[in-house]
Amino acid sequence: MRLKHFTVAFGLPIFKALGDESRVRILHLLWRNQEMCISDLEQVLDFTQTKTSRQLLFLKNAGLVSFRRLDNWVFYYLKDEVIELMQQLLGYLERDPQLVHDQQVYQTLWSNRELAAYKLQNRRWTGTPVS
Repeated sequence: MRLKHFTVAFGLPIFKALGDESRVRILHLLWRNQEMCISDLEQVLDFTQTKTSRQLLFLKNAGLVSFRRLDNWVFYYLKDEVIELMQQLLGYLERDPQLVHDQQVYQTLWSNRELAAYKLQNRRWTGTPVS
């Protein structure tokens, strides 16, 4: 669902959410990577679990993010109705050094996770330890 009308009542919490660097960094990562779990956000941003959860709760209450549960994991993502707006706003910040660094850290984290999964998968099939 796309955002069709933008009212002051709807816009106020969005502008408040964008008024904090931590929340902008979280929104940018969610926009670039579709969804992320809290532990990934903590590692990438070097935030405590409490700070990450508090900022995500603020973004959820502002109507910008939602979440889905998968077993013990909670994955946060941008709501469909605000993706286009976030794309327009965050697109202007694409070259910000901090946001670029955050995305690079996440890409490194993700590639290491894929490597670890590959090693585990090979160990299961061959029955030999992989180092």
